[in-house]
Amino acid sequence: VQLQASGGGLVQAGGSLRLSCRASGRTLNNYAMGWFRQAPGKEREFVAAIARSGGGTFYADSVKGRFTISRDNAENTVYLQMNILKPEDTAVYYCGGSEGYGLPLTSQRYGYWGQGTQVTVSS
Repeated sequence: VQLQASGGGLVQAGGSLRLSCRASGRTLNNYAMGWFRQAPGKEREFVAAIARSGGGTFYADSVKGRFTISRDNAENTVYLQMNILKPEDTAVYYCGGSEGYGLPLTSQRYGYWGQGTQVTVSS
């Protein structure tokens, strides 16, 4: 499967962005999906995950209550709605696909990655 992330940009603190991750090559319902992010000089960190069916989600504490992950298997797309953005949310955001079941929370469980999209939040 190939993943294409989009939707990043520059936004002021308190604003919102919606990231999209479109899959091609295979249908998305074969994969649990996740979003990770990597800020300059830091390791890639988990942001959110959604199970294959979309029935289960999990969030990092730092984004809980502000970000929402969702999927539209018919459109082969996963979304990350980001609200009340903070400067510390600034990073390159990556979507990942995992052939595992449940909610994969570590990057090692993801075998497929999109190219990343830059999110910059100004104070």
